[in-house]
Amino acid sequence: QVRLAESGGDLAQSGGSLRLSCAVSGAIIAIYKMEWYRQAPGNQREFVAAITNKDITTYTESVKGRFTISKDNAKNTMYLQMNSLKSEDTGVYYCHAQYSDLLKDFGTWGQGTQVTVSS
Repeated sequence: QVRLAESGGDLAQSGGSLRLSCAVSGAIIAIYKMEWYRQAPGNQREFVAAITNKDITTYTESVKGRFTISKDNAKNTMYLQMNSLKSEDTGVYYCHAQYSDLLKDFGTWGQGTQVTVSS
């Protein structure tokens, strides 16, 4: 089993920066992909960025060039560096891990961290 805990959410000014962290514990060796999602009030949860166990990264179009996903395997932590923040980046940010026991794939979510960008 994998457990996730996000932190780093805060109130930021438009144009400012924040760094989110996702601490990972449990069956870390089984993880093959980790992702950040966000959910704004009244909206569905949407994909933001992903990183694989081979460090291949993908981003949703609206954050390309502004956000950077990374991970530190020694610290068992994934990050989301968010620069040039916009009001539309406001929402609860969740990390998600995809992992396998070689027979079946699993997914688990963190509890979320609030990001609020004021214009």
